[in-house]
Amino acid sequence: MSDIYYKTIDKITNVLLFVRGVGDAAYGEIVNIKLDDGRTLSGQVLDSRDGLAIVQSFGDTRSMNLGGTSVRFSGSPATLNVSTEMLGRIFDGMGRPRDGGMAIHGGESVPIGGSAINPYSREEPAEFIQTGISTIDCMNTLVRGQKLPIFSGAGMPHNRLAAQIARQAKLLNSSDRFAVVFGGIGINSEEANFFKNEFESTGALENTVMFLNLSSEPSMERIILPRLALTTAEYLAYKEDMHVLVVLTDMTNYCEALREVSAAREEVPGRRGFPGYMYTDLSTIYERAGKIKGRKGSITQLPILTMPSDDITNPIPDLTGYITEGQIVLSREIYRKGIYPNVNVLPSLSRLMNQGIGKGSTREDHRNVADQLYAAYARGIDVRNLVEIVGDEALTDSDKRYLRFSNEFERRFVKQDYYEERGIESTLALGWELLSGLNVSEMKRLKPEQIERYGRWKDAEGEHKADKA
Repeated sequence: MSDIYYKTIDKITNVLLFVRGVGDAAYGEIVNIKLDDGRTLSGQVLDSRDGLAIVQSFGDTRSMNLGGTSVRFSGSPATLNVSTEMLGRIFDGMGRPRDGGMAIHGGESVPIGGSAINPYSREEPAEFIQTGISTIDCMNTLVRGQKLPIFSGAGMPHNRLAAQIARQAKLLNSSDRFAVVFGGIGINSEEANFFKNEFESTGALENTVMFLNLSSEPSMERIILPRLALTTAEYLAYKEDMHVLVVLTDMTNYCEALREVSAAREEVPGRRGFPGYMYTDLSTIYERAGKIKGRKGSITQLPILTMPSDDITNPIPDLTGYITEGQIVLSREIYRKGIYPNVNVLPSLSRLMNQGIGKGSTREDHRNVADQLYAAYARGIDVRNLVEIVGDEALTDSDKRYLRFSNEFERRFVKQDYYEERGIESTLALGWELLSGLNVSEMKRLKPEQIERYGRWKDAEGEHKADKA
């Protein structure tokens, strides 16, 4: 580390310091910022050209002045000490303990920027991860090594859903170690206490590493926190052979912090004021999920973001959808009905679902049941919309069955108690039970042998009702 302090600060704007006369500053290099009252802050080099270093401060810049502030360059990037001792611990957005425990001094010091996975070395994501939530496990299956975001909106219970998934997620028929790395980005104190109390009271904290950045803390920590979480996940996965689920909430706060830095740098804004490089920046986070050939461990990502004004075309969900492998969409309409979790299965999608389901993983009828449930629910929604226009007098008997199905599907299949954990067998059985309210002759996506084995259309004599009729 250099002992040279630079007092050649040309300008201080919001979160940035412009330091002149620096010839060898490197991108990502950590700096120490010394204030005239003796306090020190940390920062990071964002750009360096023509002797000008643009430094991003991790603390408040309002008390800084040009004459009394100096900057020292460390010569090394941001690092994190990682160890299995982090399990069961809670840290802040800079990796410092916020649970009253000791700092992690042992283990391995690792740059938080990570390193790109060679595409040739990537192993195809596979293996079913059971979350205990029917709309995910059956309809939008999470696969080990996948990145599957949750699109929510302000005021909806995405934090409860995140806590429930983190508490219940597991690999079936596997003795491999499973861990959760949880990152709370720009959350308020109430939300932070909820996550902390929830993980502690259920015992989930024992296999969890938590990073929490509060809304009252420096926004620049929101840019660092996801990288701290993923650096920890990479160590646990690729050095300790663990299967790691990374939950990041709320990525919208991350993107807002990114926009704040871009505005301070006076960059030309892109869509909705976000920087034009936001797609690339988000990919450096999302692409750190996956499996590597020859390694037992894996990283599965479940980022959560709130869509501004519930607009799925906003740049944040839009770009996230391009990078990730599907999305789980929460519905405000379903939420207003008092249904939790308020997952709308129709716009939701898991692109890697087929790689983690079927015989030997979940059950051979899984894909067909999911397709039939999708088709029946979609038709029921169409009938529901028709009723709003013409009333229910014009409905056929078949229409009325699909209308009842859509209501029952939301009331029984989508809706779950917060502490209700459904196994995949129970979820599929419920799906077959709901489909039995429809005409068996209309079950075009189910195979005859599946209907014979799992179907519930049989009467007391063991014959299918439709055949007997």
